[in-house]
Amino acid sequence: MPGRRSVVDYSLQRRAVLAGVHAGRTGLFEVCDASPYLSRAAKYHGEPTDAACPVCRREHLTLVNYVYGEHLGPVAGQAKTEAELARMDAAQDEFSVYRVEVCRGCGWNHLDCSYVLGAEPEPGRKPRRSRHRAAPER
Repeated sequence: MPGRRSVVDYSLQRRAVLAGVHAGRTGLFEVCDASPYLSRAAKYHGEPTDAACPVCRREHLTLVNYVYGEHLGPVAGQAKTEAELARMDAAQDEFSVYRVEVCRGCGWNHLDCSYVLGAEPEPGRKPRRSRHRAAPER
């Protein structure tokens, strides 16, 4: 997605967690703990990948994008597809996206990356969309 900025990659943290699992310092119950909500979001809103799960190696990982932002209102905290993110990027003020990788088989999940989309705030510019409507003046 071309509008991504302020990207944070969590691959080093992922590598450290997996090293702990493979060395026996971290139990599978600690890392294969996807909530039912995350598993459902992966099923209905996730995007399948060709990458095998690093823990069970039987299933392919699914990527789930969650959006958060001051001006998103009830949409904040919802899972969105890449197509939905592209539409939001063109229509919304700045918001954050958190991409999580999930194995629907064993429950492995890890924050893959986070980034910002939407219109960058400009000094003195009013937000594109506001959560609250202004009350009419009397």
